[in-house]
Amino acid sequence: MLAGAVIATGLAVGIITSDGVLSGQETTPTEIESPESSVFTPAHRSLGEAVRHFLGIRPEPVQPIAYSHQLHLNEVGLTCDFCHDSAARGPIARIPSVETCMFCHLGVATDSPEIELLTSYYDRGEEPPWQRVYGWTEEAHVLFNHAPHIRAEVDCATCHGDMREATVTQRVVDHSMSFCVDCHNQQQASIECLTCHY
Repeated sequence: MLAGAVIATGLAVGIITSDGVLSGQETTPTEIESPESSVFTPAHRSLGEAVRHFLGIRPEPVQPIAYSHQLHLNEVGLTCDFCHDSAARGPIARIPSVETCMFCHLGVATDSPEIELLTSYYDRGEEPPWQRVYGWTEEAHVLFNHAPHIRAEVDCATCHGDMREATVTQRVVDHSMSFCVDCHNQQQASIECLTCHY
Protein backbone atom coordinates (compact mmCIF):
# COMPACT_ATOMS: atom_id res chain seq x y z
CA MET A 1 0.00 0.00 0.00
CA LEU A 2 2.83 2.35 0.89
CA ALA A 3 4.47 1.76 -2.51
CA GLY A 4 1.18 2.55 -4.25
CA ALA A 5 0.83 5.79 -2.28
CA VAL A 6 4.40 6.79 -3.13
CA ILE A 7 3.82 6.15 -6.84
CA ALA A 8 0.47 7.94 -6.85
CA THR A 9 2.07 10.93 -5.13
CA GLY A 10 4.96 10.85 -7.59
CA LEU A 11 2.56 10.84 -10.52
CA ALA A 12 0.49 13.64 -9.02
CA VAL A 13 3.44 15.97 -8.47
CA GLY A 14 5.11 15.05 -11.72
CA ILE A 15 8.32 13.41 -10.48
CA ILE A 16 7.20 10.10 -11.99
CA THR A 17 5.89 10.11 -15.58
CA SER A 18 2.93 8.02 -16.74
CA ASP A 19 5.29 5.25 -17.93
CA GLY A 20 6.87 5.06 -14.47
CA VAL A 21 10.10 6.91 -15.22
CA LEU A 22 11.56 9.38 -12.76
CA SER A 23 11.39 12.87 -14.20
CA GLY A 24 14.67 13.52 -16.01
CA GLN A 25 15.68 9.84 -15.93
CA GLU A 26 17.01 8.45 -19.20
CA THR A 27 15.81 4.95 -20.09
CA THR A 28 17.05 4.34 -23.58
CA PRO A 29 18.06 0.70 -24.12
CA THR A 30 21.48 1.82 -25.36
CA GLU A 31 22.16 3.56 -22.06
CA ILE A 32 21.10 0.55 -20.00
CA GLU A 33 22.94 -1.97 -22.13
CA SER A 34 26.00 0.23 -22.59
CA PRO A 35 29.31 -1.55 -21.96
CA GLU A 36 30.49 1.68 -20.30
CA SER A 37 28.28 0.92 -17.29
CA SER A 38 30.13 -2.28 -16.40
CA VAL A 39 30.22 -1.46 -12.67
CA PHE A 40 26.45 -1.19 -12.20
CA THR A 41 23.58 -2.03 -14.48
CA PRO A 42 19.97 -1.61 -13.39
CA ALA A 43 17.75 -4.68 -13.31
CA HIS A 44 14.81 -2.69 -14.66
CA ARG A 45 14.52 -0.06 -17.34
CA SER A 46 12.60 2.29 -15.06
CA LEU A 47 11.36 2.77 -11.52
CA GLY A 48 7.83 2.09 -12.79
CA GLU A 49 8.84 -1.27 -14.23
CA ALA A 50 10.55 -2.24 -10.96
CA VAL A 51 7.47 -1.33 -8.93
CA ARG A 52 5.14 -3.16 -11.34
CA HIS A 53 7.28 -6.30 -11.12
CA PHE A 54 7.53 -6.06 -7.32
CA LEU A 55 3.76 -5.63 -6.89
CA GLY A 56 2.90 -8.14 -9.63
CA ILE A 57 1.04 -5.55 -11.71
CA ARG A 58 0.72 -6.66 -15.31
CA PRO A 59 -1.14 -5.00 -18.17
CA GLU A 60 -3.90 -6.98 -19.78
CA PRO A 61 -2.51 -8.39 -23.03
CA VAL A 62 -4.09 -7.11 -26.21
CA GLN A 63 -4.04 -9.77 -28.91
CA PRO A 64 -3.68 -8.95 -32.62
CA ILE A 65 -6.48 -11.35 -33.58
CA ALA A 66 -9.65 -12.15 -31.62
CA TYR A 67 -8.90 -15.82 -30.98
CA SER A 68 -11.52 -17.78 -29.04
CA HIS A 69 -10.42 -20.86 -27.09
CA GLN A 70 -14.11 -21.48 -26.37
CA LEU A 71 -14.91 -21.86 -30.07
CA HIS A 72 -11.91 -24.07 -30.85
CA LEU A 73 -12.24 -26.32 -27.80
CA ASN A 74 -16.04 -26.64 -27.60
CA GLU A 75 -17.35 -26.32 -31.13
CA VAL A 76 -14.39 -27.62 -33.13
CA GLY A 77 -13.32 -30.16 -30.51
CA LEU A 78 -9.59 -29.41 -30.45
CA THR A 79 -7.49 -30.25 -27.41
CA CYS A 80 -4.87 -27.98 -25.83
CA ASP A 81 -1.99 -30.04 -27.20
CA PHE A 82 -3.25 -29.83 -30.77
CA CYS A 83 -1.99 -26.25 -30.93
CA HIS A 84 0.39 -26.17 -27.94
CA ASP A 85 2.09 -29.32 -29.16
CA SER A 86 5.45 -28.75 -27.49
CA ALA A 87 4.08 -28.81 -23.91
CA ALA A 88 4.43 -32.57 -23.55
CA ARG A 89 8.00 -32.57 -24.91
CA GLY A 90 9.66 -29.74 -23.05
CA PRO A 91 9.46 -26.66 -20.92
CA ILE A 92 7.54 -24.33 -23.23
CA ALA A 93 3.97 -24.76 -24.43
CA ARG A 94 4.74 -22.38 -27.23
CA ILE A 95 2.26 -20.05 -28.86
CA PRO A 96 1.21 -21.76 -32.10
CA SER A 97 2.83 -20.53 -35.29
CA VAL A 98 0.80 -18.99 -38.08
CA GLU A 99 1.43 -22.20 -40.05
CA THR A 100 -0.32 -24.19 -37.30
CA CYS A 101 -3.35 -21.93 -37.58
CA MET A 102 -3.36 -22.04 -41.36
CA PHE A 103 -3.26 -25.85 -41.30
CA CYS A 104 -7.01 -25.57 -40.81
CA HIS A 105 -7.74 -22.03 -41.91
CA LEU A 106 -6.55 -22.34 -45.49
CA GLY A 107 -9.99 -23.83 -46.03
CA VAL A 108 -12.05 -23.07 -42.91
CA ALA A 109 -13.89 -19.77 -42.22
CA THR A 110 -11.79 -18.00 -44.85
CA ASP A 111 -14.34 -15.17 -45.20
CA SER A 112 -14.15 -14.26 -41.48
CA PRO A 113 -12.49 -10.86 -40.92
CA GLU A 114 -10.25 -12.37 -38.20
CA ILE A 115 -9.15 -15.21 -40.49
CA GLU A 116 -8.52 -12.72 -43.29
CA LEU A 117 -6.25 -10.84 -40.87
CA LEU A 118 -4.51 -14.11 -39.91
CA THR A 119 -4.10 -14.95 -43.60
CA SER A 120 -2.48 -11.56 -44.24
CA TYR A 121 0.22 -12.41 -41.65
CA TYR A 122 0.67 -15.82 -43.28
CA ASP A 123 0.95 -14.31 -46.77
CA ARG A 124 3.63 -11.87 -45.56
CA GLY A 125 5.54 -14.67 -43.82
CA GLU A 126 5.07 -12.98 -40.43
CA GLU A 127 3.93 -14.28 -37.07
CA PRO A 128 1.05 -12.41 -35.44
CA PRO A 129 2.42 -10.45 -32.47
CA TRP A 130 0.63 -12.57 -29.87
CA GLN A 131 1.05 -11.35 -26.31
CA ARG A 132 1.96 -13.82 -23.57
CA VAL A 133 -0.67 -14.17 -20.89
CA TYR A 134 1.29 -16.25 -18.39
CA GLY A 135 4.93 -16.19 -17.46
CA TRP A 136 7.30 -14.96 -14.79
CA THR A 137 9.49 -11.93 -14.58
CA GLU A 138 13.23 -12.57 -14.84
CA GLU A 139 13.86 -11.72 -11.22
CA ALA A 140 11.51 -14.50 -10.07
CA HIS A 141 14.17 -16.97 -11.29
CA VAL A 142 11.48 -19.55 -12.06
CA LEU A 143 12.41 -22.48 -14.26
CA PHE A 144 9.06 -24.00 -15.19
CA ASN A 145 8.82 -27.11 -17.35
CA HIS A 146 5.46 -28.16 -18.81
CA ALA A 147 6.53 -31.71 -19.71
CA PRO A 148 6.69 -33.25 -16.18
CA HIS A 149 3.36 -31.65 -15.35
CA ILE A 150 1.80 -33.22 -18.44
CA ARG A 151 3.35 -36.60 -17.54
CA ALA A 152 1.91 -36.25 -14.01
CA GLU A 153 -1.49 -35.71 -15.66
CA VAL A 154 -1.94 -32.22 -14.26
CA ASP A 155 -4.94 -30.87 -16.14
CA CYS A 156 -4.20 -27.71 -18.14
CA ALA A 157 -7.14 -26.00 -16.39
CA THR A 158 -5.36 -26.34 -13.03
CA CYS A 159 -2.87 -23.66 -14.04
CA HIS A 160 -4.69 -21.89 -16.87
CA GLY A 161 -8.34 -22.00 -15.88
CA ASP A 162 -11.11 -23.57 -17.93
CA MET A 163 -10.24 -22.37 -21.41
CA ARG A 164 -13.46 -23.89 -22.75
CA GLU A 165 -15.12 -20.82 -21.24
CA ALA A 166 -12.58 -18.28 -22.52
CA THR A 167 -13.61 -16.08 -25.41
CA VAL A 168 -10.66 -13.76 -24.75
CA THR A 169 -7.45 -15.18 -23.35
CA GLN A 170 -6.71 -13.62 -20.01
CA ARG A 171 -4.94 -14.55 -16.80
CA VAL A 172 -7.46 -16.28 -14.55
CA VAL A 173 -5.04 -18.16 -12.27
CA ASP A 174 -2.50 -16.32 -10.14
CA HIS A 175 0.79 -18.15 -10.52
CA SER A 176 2.17 -17.21 -7.15
CA MET A 177 4.70 -19.18 -5.15
CA SER A 178 1.98 -20.24 -2.69
CA PHE A 179 -0.19 -21.51 -5.55
CA CYS A 180 2.63 -23.72 -6.84
CA VAL A 181 3.80 -24.90 -3.40
CA ASP A 182 0.23 -25.77 -2.33
CA CYS A 183 -0.24 -27.87 -5.48
CA HIS A 184 3.13 -29.58 -5.04
CA ASN A 185 2.24 -30.41 -1.43
CA GLN A 186 -1.15 -31.83 -2.47
CA GLN A 187 0.47 -33.95 -5.18
CA GLN A 188 3.42 -34.91 -2.95
CA ALA A 189 5.83 -33.38 -5.45
CA SER A 190 9.16 -31.88 -4.43
CA ILE A 191 9.18 -28.43 -2.90
CA GLU A 192 12.97 -28.16 -2.87
CA CYS A 193 13.97 -24.69 -4.08
CA LEU A 194 15.96 -25.98 -7.06
CA THR A 195 12.93 -27.90 -8.35
CA CYS A 196 11.48 -24.63 -9.63
CA HIS A 197 14.16 -21.95 -9.19
CA TYR A 198 17.58 -21.30 -10.67
